[in-house]
Amino acid sequence: PYFYPLVAPNGGIVTRGWPMDDSDPKELKDHVHQKSAWFCHGDVIPEGLEIKDKIKGVKGVDFWSEHKGHGRIVCTSRDVKKAKDRVSLITQNEWRTADGVKILDETRTIHLSQVPAGWLLTFEIDLHASVYPITFGDTKEGSLGVRVPWTMTESKGKGKLTNAEGKSGMKAIWGHASPWCDYSGPVRVMGQPETTVVAGVAILDHPSNPVKAYWHSRDYGLMAANPFGRKAFPGVPKDTSVVKLARGEHLKLRYGLLLHSGDVKDGKVAETAEKFFKSKE
Repeated sequence: PYFYPLVAPNGGIVTRGWPMDDSDPKELKDHVHQKSAWFCHGDVIPEGLEIKDKIKGVKGVDFWSEHKGHGRIVCTSRDVKKAKDRVSLITQNEWRTADGVKILDETRTIHLSQVPAGWLLTFEIDLHASVYPITFGDTKEGSLGVRVPWTMTESKGKGKLTNAEGKSGMKAIWGHASPWCDYSGPVRVMGQPETTVVAGVAILDHPSNPVKAYWHSRDYGLMAANPFGRKAFPGVPKDTSVVKLARGEHLKLRYGLLLHSGDVKDGKVAETAEKFFKSKE
């Protein structure tokens, strides 16, 4: 499952349209699996199950790419709840192998609320090792990700990556931990493709998460919070073990996705993150 499109309060479309929308001839057409905004992981290993369709370099099931043999996250039910200050989407998802074997259950709750800085999507992810013991493999390919339009990228556009420590640019951010990361820059306006505004999207890593995220953020437009990658990331301590679940155990993760007008400062990312980190629901 993926969210598309994501639009800031000023109408700026902050995620890439391709391959869903091919109307911008300048849009970068790479990494077809990076669709707008999503959550998954590139190597989920069910202990005791032989994987029939192996992908090179992956020990278990690849839910990140769309290579032959990749896994699928299948939504089996959904519910919408409305409250005074937010709307919530609750989905039950099964993580399945290429040949349809369920290896993991997930309850994904996404709250949409308005905050002073813009729109906040709160992701509450409950991963349940209901069938097999699970190991989340050591790969950079994960996990809560967004792909921004070419105009916002550092490599082709006029955008900028910034983290909570005030560092900017891919070289300073990639592979290191930080409470949040933001991608901001010029984007097209929804319904007005000739109009450009400055807007951005930030991912917030809640301090209640049992494993902190390291940033798989690239100058070509990817920004992803990855709590499972280890060796590839220079900021991860060498003695950090991979994440494992015994059969029956749960892993609960909480992230914020902020859609804001303006750059990282005008969009009040730091202020919004501070309030989000103090929240419990």
